[in-house]
Amino acid sequence: MITGFLFSLIFGHPFAQHNKTAVNWSLKIAVVGLGFGIYYEKALSAGKEGFLLTIAGISLTLFLGWLIGRILKLNPKSSYLLSTGTAICGGSAIAAIAPIIKAEERDISMAIGTVFLLNSIALIIFPPIGLWLEMSQIEFGTWAAIAIHDTSSVVGAAATYGKEALEIATTIKLARALWIIPLALITTRFFKSEGKIKFPWFILLFVAAMLINSLVGLPEGWSQGISGIARKILTGTLFLVGAGLSIEKIKQAGWQSLALGISLWVFISISSLVVILFY
Repeated sequence: MITGFLFSLIFGHPFAQHNKTAVNWSLKIAVVGLGFGIYYEKALSAGKEGFLLTIAGISLTLFLGWLIGRILKLNPKSSYLLSTGTAICGGSAIAAIAPIIKAEERDISMAIGTVFLLNSIALIIFPPIGLWLEMSQIEFGTWAAIAIHDTSSVVGAAATYGKEALEIATTIKLARALWIIPLALITTRFFKSEGKIKFPWFILLFVAAMLINSLVGLPEGWSQGISGIARKILTGTLFLVGAGLSIEKIKQAGWQSLALGISLWVFISISSLVVILFY
């Protein structure tokens, strides 16, 4: 990711207009590929452990986002986009909710810029923190899935920590991403909007890949090979994520959006870490 950022900063991005699409598709392909290396028994176990944390995290984040946004006198739509992005799955949640609340381009850019910046920081600092605290693979995978916004940064940080952490983080994170649907329905009712809801279909393909690997019984070489290729694609995706980050995007976030984003991120990171380590 750092290499991608430096490359774009020094040489410029020759296909900047296509970067977001490339990240979107390569990430989905990588996630589906990772499903071929996961067994559903482990996925169910991880899902149960992260379920209550996910619900509590989403609820508290949305409430705090509303409260801090009012204190900072931030545009309500920007505040709501940032809160949903932090609570569920970063840019994907923002993209799903924005048309429902009829957010302006400026609101969307500020929210995505803030979330993207914090994702980049989390991707770098979370693995060293996990090692310093001597977190297990399961503990770190759960923490990354709850406390980091975008799926790309979650799986990137978890892949750095270890294979088991990657499996746990991917499963919990995708289960968390499904909350886009009920939140979008609630948002439609709250904002009295008729905006279209985007369903994350690739999550179903991830589940299908996991079931094929578990029930059909693919040869171990096949499942490891496919998941290994998926991790290589993920590395390329992180390069593209870094290439899409720019000084302009960082400046575009604005101090109020940045303050709200950091406040929510610090809250969910520390509170989830305390719960995982001590309860």
